[in-house]
Amino acid sequence: MRARLLASPMDREFILRNQIVERYIGGQLPLKGAQDFEHFCREHPQLLDEIALTDRINAALRLLEAGGRAAPWEQRAKRWWEQLPVLIGAAILALILAIACLVMQSRLSAHERSEASLLQRALSQPLDPAKSTRTISVIPSRTGPVQHSMVTIGGGDTQMADLKIDLSWSQLNAFRVTIDRIDEGRVGVLHNMQRDSGGNLHIELNSSALGPGEYQLTIEGLTWRGEAVPQAWATISFAH
Repeated sequence: MRARLLASPMDREFILRNQIVERYIGGQLPLKGAQDFEHFCREHPQLLDEIALTDRINAALRLLEAGGRAAPWEQRAKRWWEQLPVLIGAAILALILAIACLVMQSRLSAHERSEASLLQRALSQPLDPAKSTRTISVIPSRTGPVQHSMVTIGGGDTQMADLKIDLSWSQLNAFRVTIDRIDEGRVGVLHNMQRDSGGNLHIELNSSALGPGEYQLTIEGLTWRGEAVPQAWATISFAH
Protein backbone atom coordinates (compact mmCIF):
# COMPACT_ATOMS: atom_id res chain seq x y z
CA MET A 1 0.00 0.00 0.00
CA ARG A 2 2.82 2.42 0.96
CA ALA A 3 4.73 1.61 -2.22
CA ARG A 4 1.59 2.32 -4.34
CA LEU A 5 0.95 5.62 -2.51
CA LEU A 6 4.48 6.87 -2.96
CA ALA A 7 4.49 5.77 -6.57
CA SER A 8 1.43 7.98 -7.25
CA PRO A 9 1.96 11.52 -8.62
CA MET A 10 3.00 13.93 -5.83
CA ASP A 11 0.43 16.74 -5.65
CA ARG A 12 -1.37 18.73 -2.97
CA GLU A 13 -4.30 16.31 -2.70
CA PHE A 14 -1.96 13.34 -2.49
CA ILE A 15 0.08 15.05 0.23
CA LEU A 16 -2.96 15.90 2.36
CA ARG A 17 -4.71 12.55 1.85
CA ASN A 18 -1.67 10.47 2.82
CA GLN A 19 -0.39 12.77 5.60
CA ILE A 20 2.94 13.17 3.83
CA VAL A 21 3.91 16.19 5.95
CA GLU A 22 3.34 14.36 9.24
CA ARG A 23 5.16 11.27 8.03
CA TYR A 24 8.06 13.37 6.73
CA ILE A 25 8.46 15.21 10.02
CA GLY A 26 8.20 11.93 11.93
CA GLY A 27 10.84 10.31 9.71
CA GLN A 28 8.41 7.66 8.50
CA LEU A 29 8.81 8.24 4.75
CA PRO A 30 11.15 6.03 2.78
CA LEU A 31 14.10 7.75 1.12
CA LYS A 32 12.42 7.94 -2.32
CA GLY A 33 9.22 9.38 -0.85
CA ALA A 34 11.15 12.00 1.18
CA GLN A 35 13.11 13.04 -1.90
CA ASP A 36 9.93 13.34 -3.99
CA PHE A 37 8.29 15.47 -1.29
CA GLU A 38 11.32 17.75 -1.02
CA HIS A 39 11.42 18.11 -4.84
CA PHE A 40 7.72 19.01 -4.91
CA CYS A 41 8.21 21.65 -2.17
CA ARG A 42 11.06 23.25 -4.14
CA GLU A 43 8.82 23.54 -7.19
CA HIS A 44 5.73 24.62 -5.20
CA PRO A 45 6.95 26.70 -2.23
CA GLN A 46 3.43 28.04 -1.69
CA LEU A 47 2.54 24.60 -0.34
CA LEU A 48 4.57 25.39 2.80
CA ASP A 49 2.16 28.23 3.59
CA GLU A 50 -0.91 26.14 2.76
CA ILE A 51 0.08 23.34 5.13
CA ALA A 52 1.14 25.86 7.85
CA LEU A 53 4.55 24.24 8.15
CA THR A 54 5.93 27.17 10.16
CA ASP A 55 3.18 26.78 12.77
CA ARG A 56 3.89 23.07 13.04
CA ILE A 57 7.59 23.69 13.53
CA ASN A 58 6.88 26.30 16.22
CA ALA A 59 4.52 23.87 17.98
CA ALA A 60 7.24 21.19 17.91
CA LEU A 61 9.75 23.64 19.36
CA ARG A 62 7.32 24.55 22.14
CA LEU A 63 7.01 20.86 22.96
CA LEU A 64 10.80 20.56 23.16
CA GLU A 65 10.96 23.56 25.46
CA ALA A 66 8.20 22.20 27.68
CA GLY A 67 10.08 18.90 27.93
CA GLY A 68 13.32 20.68 28.93
CA ARG A 69 15.05 19.78 25.68
CA ALA A 70 17.24 22.18 23.73
CA ALA A 71 16.41 23.14 20.17
CA PRO A 72 18.31 21.05 17.58
CA TRP A 73 20.52 24.01 16.61
CA GLU A 74 21.34 24.94 20.21
CA GLN A 75 24.53 23.60 21.79
CA ARG A 76 24.00 21.17 24.63
CA ALA A 77 24.64 22.79 27.99
CA LYS A 78 27.90 21.56 29.48
CA ARG A 79 27.87 19.78 32.81
CA TRP A 80 29.69 21.49 35.66
CA TRP A 81 32.77 19.30 35.32
CA GLU A 82 32.98 20.05 31.58
CA GLN A 83 33.11 23.82 31.97
CA LEU A 84 36.38 25.57 31.14
CA PRO A 85 37.00 27.23 34.56
CA VAL A 86 36.56 23.87 36.30
CA LEU A 87 38.96 22.15 33.89
CA ILE A 88 41.54 24.92 34.31
CA GLY A 89 41.20 24.76 38.10
CA ALA A 90 41.62 20.98 38.08
CA ALA A 91 44.73 21.28 35.88
CA ILE A 92 46.26 23.93 38.17
CA LEU A 93 45.50 21.82 41.26
CA ALA A 94 47.09 18.76 39.65
CA LEU A 95 50.18 20.82 38.79
CA ILE A 96 50.44 22.17 42.35
CA LEU A 97 50.12 18.66 43.80
CA ALA A 98 52.76 17.34 41.42
CA ILE A 99 55.17 20.13 42.41
CA ALA A 100 54.44 19.53 46.11
CA CYS A 101 55.14 15.81 45.68
CA LEU A 102 58.45 16.55 43.97
CA VAL A 103 59.46 18.99 46.72
CA MET A 104 58.52 16.53 49.47
CA GLN A 105 60.37 13.73 47.71
CA SER A 106 63.45 15.93 47.38
CA ARG A 107 63.33 16.90 51.06
CA LEU A 108 62.80 13.30 52.13
CA SER A 109 65.73 12.16 50.02
CA ALA A 110 67.95 14.88 51.49
CA HIS A 111 66.83 13.94 55.02
CA GLU A 112 67.53 10.26 54.36
CA ARG A 113 70.98 11.09 52.98
CA SER A 114 71.72 13.21 56.05
CA GLU A 115 70.67 10.40 58.38
CA ALA A 116 72.70 7.85 56.47
CA SER A 117 75.76 10.12 56.53
CA LEU A 118 75.39 10.78 60.26
CA LEU A 119 74.93 7.09 60.99
CA GLN A 120 77.97 6.22 58.94
CA ARG A 121 80.01 8.81 60.82
CA ALA A 122 78.82 7.39 64.15
CA LEU A 123 79.66 3.82 63.09
CA SER A 124 83.07 4.70 61.69
CA GLN A 125 84.12 6.94 64.58
CA PRO A 126 86.59 5.11 66.83
CA LEU A 127 85.63 4.69 70.48
CA ASP A 128 88.05 5.62 73.21
CA PRO A 129 88.08 3.48 76.37
CA ALA A 130 86.18 5.13 79.21
CA LYS A 131 88.39 6.00 82.15
CA SER A 132 85.57 6.83 84.54
CA THR A 133 81.83 6.63 84.99
CA ARG A 134 79.75 9.71 85.58
CA THR A 135 76.17 9.51 86.83
CA ILE A 136 74.03 12.38 85.57
CA SER A 137 70.49 13.03 86.79
CA VAL A 138 68.21 14.54 84.14
CA ILE A 139 64.78 16.03 84.79
CA PRO A 140 63.23 16.14 81.32
CA SER A 141 60.68 18.58 80.00
CA ARG A 142 57.09 17.33 79.95
CA THR A 143 55.72 20.08 77.71
CA GLY A 144 57.88 19.78 74.59
CA PRO A 145 61.44 19.93 73.21
CA VAL A 146 63.81 22.31 74.97
CA GLN A 147 66.25 24.60 73.19
CA HIS A 148 69.01 24.69 75.80
CA SER A 149 71.24 21.78 76.72
CA MET A 150 70.56 20.25 80.14
CA VAL A 151 73.96 18.58 80.47
CA THR A 152 77.29 18.38 78.66
CA ILE A 153 79.05 15.03 78.31
CA GLY A 154 82.80 14.79 77.63
CA GLY A 155 85.18 17.70 77.21
CA GLY A 156 88.10 15.95 78.92
CA ASP A 157 88.94 12.33 79.52
CA THR A 158 86.60 9.83 77.96
CA GLN A 159 83.72 9.03 80.30
CA MET A 160 80.94 6.52 80.48
CA ALA A 161 77.93 8.77 81.15
CA ASP A 162 75.03 7.14 83.01
CA LEU A 163 71.99 9.30 82.29
CA LYS A 164 69.28 8.86 84.93
CA ILE A 165 66.13 10.34 83.41
CA ASP A 166 63.40 10.90 85.98
CA LEU A 167 60.16 9.32 84.71
CA SER A 168 58.70 8.44 88.10
CA TRP A 169 55.58 10.46 87.31
CA SER A 170 54.74 8.55 84.12
CA GLN A 171 51.84 6.07 84.11
CA LEU A 172 53.68 3.84 81.63
CA ASN A 173 56.52 1.41 82.25
CA ALA A 174 58.00 0.67 78.80
CA PHE A 175 59.58 3.44 76.74
CA ARG A 176 61.11 4.23 73.39
CA VAL A 177 63.92 6.81 73.20
CA THR A 178 64.73 8.55 69.91
CA ILE A 179 68.06 10.39 69.66
CA ASP A 180 68.34 13.15 67.03
CA ARG A 181 71.30 15.38 66.36
CA ILE A 182 69.75 18.86 66.26
CA ASP A 183 69.52 20.32 62.73
CA GLU A 184 71.16 17.23 61.23
CA GLY A 185 69.31 13.95 61.56
CA ARG A 186 68.46 10.85 63.52
CA VAL A 187 71.19 9.00 65.36
CA GLY A 188 69.31 6.05 66.77
CA VAL A 189 66.21 4.62 68.47
CA LEU A 190 66.22 2.61 71.71
CA HIS A 191 63.22 0.29 72.02
CA ASN A 192 61.39 -1.26 74.98
CA MET A 193 63.43 0.36 77.74
CA GLN A 194 62.31 -0.17 81.34
CA ARG A 195 62.54 2.07 84.40
CA ASP A 196 64.34 1.01 87.53
CA SER A 197 62.63 0.69 90.92
CA GLY A 198 63.13 4.40 91.54
CA GLY A 199 61.32 5.38 88.35
CA ASN A 200 64.48 6.38 86.49
CA LEU A 201 65.27 5.46 82.90
CA HIS A 202 68.97 4.67 82.46
CA ILE A 203 70.90 5.41 79.24
CA GLU A 204 74.64 4.78 79.30
CA LEU A 205 76.75 6.48 76.62
CA ASN A 206 80.47 6.60 75.91
CA SER A 207 81.37 10.28 75.60
CA SER A 208 83.40 9.49 72.46
CA ALA A 209 80.52 7.63 70.83
CA LEU A 210 78.90 10.70 69.30
CA GLY A 211 80.40 13.72 67.63
CA PRO A 212 80.42 17.14 69.30
CA GLY A 213 77.11 18.94 69.17
CA GLU A 214 73.64 18.99 70.70
CA TYR A 215 71.32 16.01 70.71
CA GLN A 216 67.61 15.87 71.43
CA LEU A 217 66.11 12.90 73.28
CA THR A 218 62.44 12.22 72.65
CA ILE A 219 60.95 9.78 75.17
CA GLU A 220 57.71 8.00 74.33
CA GLY A 221 55.79 5.63 76.56
CA LEU A 222 54.54 2.38 75.06
CA THR A 223 51.02 1.16 75.85
CA TRP A 224 50.11 -2.51 76.10
CA ARG A 225 49.06 -2.26 72.44
CA GLY A 226 52.50 -0.95 71.47
CA GLU A 227 51.21 2.56 70.79
CA ALA A 228 53.74 5.34 71.41
CA VAL A 229 52.62 8.23 73.64
CA PRO A 230 54.93 11.28 73.96
CA GLN A 231 56.14 11.64 77.54
CA ALA A 232 59.22 13.85 77.85
CA TRP A 233 62.05 15.62 76.05
CA ALA A 234 65.66 16.39 76.96
CA THR A 235 68.61 18.02 75.19
CA ILE A 236 72.19 16.98 75.90
CA SER A 237 75.54 18.11 74.50
CA PHE A 238 78.72 16.21 73.64
CA ALA A 239 82.08 17.92 73.76
CA HIS A 240 85.45 16.47 72.71
